[in-house]
Amino acid sequence: QVQLVESGGGLVQTEGSLRLSCAASGLTFSTYSMGWFRQAPGKEREFVARISFTGVNTDYADFVKGRFTISRVNLKNTMYLQMNSLKPEDTAVYYCAAGVDSRAATTRRANYWGQGTQVTVSS
Repeated sequence: QVQLVESGGGLVQTEGSLRLSCAASGLTFSTYSMGWFRQAPGKEREFVARISFTGVNTDYADFVKGRFTISRVNLKNTMYLQMNSLKPEDTAVYYCAAGVDSRAATTRRANYWGQGTQVTVSS
């Protein structure tokens, strides 16, 4: 059974940093493109970032470019999201996803989802 478990969320001040982790099991990790999505209260889930099978190619939503970095270590079956220069508008539940293709920014679809981890940025 596929399982994605996020960790690393928490409370941080504006301009602070957090690193989210996503530990995957039950799938051949290196064959899945991975990604991060987020959902704020009262809003739809939105695309944040995507990383290809090997980690060579990445895509980011415009609102996080230059601030967030997605990465993966296939040997550890783990994906990361380094978040710097955080803003209050980044406050949301962040979800790990597996099977995220190049159309994820518009389709918001993936094969598998984690349970989410809360990120709160105070002003």
